Amino acid sequence: MAETTTIGGDLTVNRLGFGAMRLTGDGIWGHPADRDNAIAVLRRAVELGVNFIDTADSYGPHVNEELIRKALHPYADGLVVATKGGLLRTGPDQWVSLGRPAYLRQAVETSLVRLGVERIDLYQLHRVDPDVPLEDQVGVLGELRDEGKIRHIGLSEVDVDQVRAAQAVAPIVSVQNLYNLANRGHEAVLDHCTAEGITFIPWFPVATGELARPGGVLDSAAREYGATPAQLALAWLLRRSPVVLPIPGTSSIAHLEENTEAAGIELSPEAFDKLSALA
Repeated sequence: MAETTTIGGDLTVNRLGFGAMRLTGDGIWGHPADRDNAIAVLRRAVELGVNFIDTADSYGPHVNEELIRKALHPYADGLVVATKGGLLRTGPDQWVSLGRPAYLRQAVETSLVRLGVERIDLYQLHRVDPDVPLEDQVGVLGELRDEGKIRHIGLSEVDVDQVRAAQAVAPIVSVQNLYNLANRGHEAVLDHCTAEGITFIPWFPVATGELARPGGVLDSAAREYGATPAQLALAWLLRRSPVVLPIPGTSSIAHLEENTEAAGIELSPEAFDKLSALA
């Protein structure tokens, strides 16, 4: 398993986590087609050394959190289950920001019940609601932290200014943004997180697209390392910054096992630079 990272100064986890979002129905809506398989994937992830699992109340909605509890509760010592709130679901593939403090408080309280815990180790604001002051959204999470219902607070899909504004209200220990080898629109946020010691959780971390075309640099490097392009994309992320905590997700045990093997790939500086130049 990859080296560890510490979230918020007291949650030490292996640097390759698992994103559970795909363990739902189509459109991230409803139950997975094969519930037994979804439970098996979660249990296999923990067997492989994964001790950071990312979910959200909106995955299903609610289905994902309930599935994690069914598969893994009572949770093993050191297993961190992070969840999120702030998106309302109105149908498959439909996501609506809702950051009113009363709603976020309800979201935390109901996630506690579904996950079967008294405190959520990492609770992330899934999206900043543009219609609600950021300080109000982060403020209620800070209140819940003070009440002992949240250990740490994280953000998702934010820019540097929003991170700084949130930090002025309550301690922020993580940021979860879209970021991968092919899509690096949040370089400034990652650099800020690296400088501040904030855990950076890239979602959609394995996207390779055209970069993986036969004969290309990624394909050639993958063959050189005896790896798949997806594994190399994850290895690149792990080398990009020590605060990066990728959360590749899958509903396949075979792909899960393949992804976790990326933790054992150590890119040379030359290989890292070649891959970095791709996008």
